Amino acid sequence: MDIRSLGYLRIETTDLADWRRYALDHLGFVEGQDSTDSTLNVRIDDRIRRLSFVAGTTDRLLAAGFELPDARALTEAAEELESHGFPVKHADEATLAERRVQGLVHVDDPAGNPLELYWGQAQDHSPLGTPYGNRFVTGDHLGLGHVVLPAPDMDAAVAFYQHLLGFQLRDRMKLPPVAVPTGEPGRDFFWMNFLSPNARHHSLGLYPGALPPGIVHFMVETDSLDAVGYCLDRMNAAGVPIASSLGRHSNDHMVSFYAQAPGGFQVEYGWDGLLVDPATWTTKEITSDSLWGHQWNG
Repeated sequence: MDIRSLGYLRIETTDLADWRRYALDHLGFVEGQDSTDSTLNVRIDDRIRRLSFVAGTTDRLLAAGFELPDARALTEAAEELESHGFPVKHADEATLAERRVQGLVHVDDPAGNPLELYWGQAQDHSPLGTPYGNRFVTGDHLGLGHVVLPAPDMDAAVAFYQHLLGFQLRDRMKLPPVAVPTGEPGRDFFWMNFLSPNARHHSLGLYPGALPPGIVHFMVETDSLDAVGYCLDRMNAAGVPIASSLGRHSNDHMVSFYAQAPGGFQVEYGWDGLLVDPATWTTKEITSDSLWGHQWNG
């Protein structure tokens, strides 16, 4: 299956005004086309949108969108999913127009996480004009960044993404039971897995427990360490709880911090993520989340 990147996220929110402040004022994103009183679309590059926040009655992930190169690749992906027992739903014309894509199918992964596979997303050729001059690393098929999704049945989830969707398993990490309070009782540890369809170390993390919003965190990567520091200052000035202090991860080498986001999950804001050569990469077990920093606050 020829998936190229994590293209976008769609998130339902009970407080759209809070997300507007958080995304535009704190994270330094740019409001995108077709935003309304009930939907905030967000740009971080030349794509017409990378994130959409939709007003609703719950806080949850509506969809993680993964990009394919063309119509043929999407047709083949849909057929392969169906043949392996994963029903797909082809988007109607209204959905295609709303997403600003040429083709799209809906499918759930084994954990019930909602996915959208698509091709042909529109671009916005106007200058990005971020409020703080910050720029985001998305080019060369790297996509939005990464997202971490809950996957209580880890073996089924890894098989789906690795063997069916074609992601490469980059590394694994053991989590103690205290880090997975919704995990199966009596386990000594749980595996967390990191995968990607491109050169970004991971576009997807799989967390071995349930989480009500259906998302653990998403990450965006900036092009400078200063941009991370300035964002951390903005978060502190606004009184946003910092979930994890500045640190450098051991697997993707990202220098980042984590901030609580509206809706019960987190946003990782980082710099200097590792790019790998899929042809020569070997899967490893990492034994520490970070090389330094990343002190978690509860």
